[in-house]
Amino acid sequence: MKTDGSAWQLKVRCLGISTHWHPVAFLRQDAGVARSEGLATQSRIELVAGEKVVTVTLNMVTDHFVGEGEIGLSDAAVSALKVRDGDLIAVRHAAAIDSLHHVRGKLYGHQLGRQAIQEIVDDIVAGRYSDIMLAAFVTACAGRRLDVREIADLTAAMVQSGQRMHWEQPMVVDKHCLGGLPGNRTTPIVVAIVAACGLTMPKSSSRAITSPAGTADTLETMMPVNLDDTAMRSVVERCGACMVWGGAMALAPADDVLIRVERALDIDSEGQMIASVLSKKIAAGSTHVLIDLPVGPTAKVRSEAEAKHLAGLLVEVGRELGLVVRTHVSDGSQPVGYGIGPALEARDVLAVLRQQAAAPEDLRSRALDLAGLILEMGGVSGPGLGRHKAEEVLQSGQALDRFMAIAQAQGGFHEPPRAVYRHEIRAERDGVVSFINNRFLSRLAKLSGAPADPEAGIDFRARLGMRVSRGDLLYTLHAASPGALSYALEFLALHPLEVKVEGEFV
Repeated sequence: MKTDGSAWQLKVRCLGISTHWHPVAFLRQDAGVARSEGLATQSRIELVAGEKVVTVTLNMVTDHFVGEGEIGLSDAAVSALKVRDGDLIAVRHAAAIDSLHHVRGKLYGHQLGRQAIQEIVDDIVAGRYSDIMLAAFVTACAGRRLDVREIADLTAAMVQSGQRMHWEQPMVVDKHCLGGLPGNRTTPIVVAIVAACGLTMPKSSSRAITSPAGTADTLETMMPVNLDDTAMRSVVERCGACMVWGGAMALAPADDVLIRVERALDIDSEGQMIASVLSKKIAAGSTHVLIDLPVGPTAKVRSEAEAKHLAGLLVEVGRELGLVVRTHVSDGSQPVGYGIGPALEARDVLAVLRQQAAAPEDLRSRALDLAGLILEMGGVSGPGLGRHKAEEVLQSGQALDRFMAIAQAQGGFHEPPRAVYRHEIRAERDGVVSFINNRFLSRLAKLSGAPADPEAGIDFRARLGMRVSRGDLLYTLHAASPGALSYALEFLALHPLEVKVEGEFV
């Protein structure tokens, strides 16, 4: 029913429908409010419950799934409004979005000013942009359509879109890898070494979106990572560092929305990528950041020239915003370590920290390179001496001790799980490993169940240039169930050319 001249009052019905992050409402097609207000499927409407106002996408139902005088809500909408079955909420048309004319201007090649970018980001965070509008903004900024000034303004606006952490220490360090390499889980080792040397490193990491494991997924197989900002501060005060999931804190929330749309469109916008990386670091209170740029034919960065271009932008945008950025170009031609998947990657991390003979040397070496550069940035070591210092800390056991101290402070350490179901893939001929498709391996690990099944993934033993004989082990699939293992093997059978031995395949 309508109780005033501007909004209809409808009774909430919680439908128990998961729409992931996206708040959705459901109305009867013949409902009075739909007829009166001209509402249809995909209309954008505002729902008001007390002080909370949420913009949702409307879907229409044609049977009695939702009754007259009711409005059905998805789980995301219920959570956003904090309502229960039977509560009354107001329903009205969503207000016009003025910032869209800035997006249209960018589509036609106009530069975005600081205020225009802030208005766009504010509307995105408020949930006013539909998926189509978000896609238009992402597309307008794709490629190299943002200059340094626009990237810096976008970064600043994204920082302002959420909370910002502040630390008493004058220097707070962090690292980030642009990704694309399976198993490249250097962060836990680097954090342990850097913190053991007295630097402050409050590390927040992401979960997997399209990969078989994010850093937070790997860490969660060994310790709790869902800490709020109060708990995070307590850990950092005790240990000098933490290793937590960034999603538990509202750091640059606009970034999370834009990343989701970029992934769905398979569009890689360098400007938005730089804003994404740096906004998270600034929001977390970092002052000095090391960015690792792996370069390889199936990595995110494909050439040395592209790496040089990105490095220049990262440093310049960081400087504009008062952030010291250093970049490091690394080999991105093949996986790092042996494990691909949360628990298998955790096993590698522990092997390096525990200095086990079977620890993957490439993971150890990369972690020491990165930790050494951060120690130099932080003034712990002189130029060119950081790696030696990092190796001393690792070999002395101080890094392992600090890692375990952080784990205990976050809620306790536990050994990562192991998969019950496994299948070995062996060489079908003598030869040399000549090609490894990183993207294929990531997808294969996901099809085996990672990261939802933390013990699932791939134990990958092949290396480019490695000589193998017929029957030698190349890699082992790990799964939590026979069905998941079969699913991965079916995919492997359809794509046999992604790990090659001297032009032949296995």
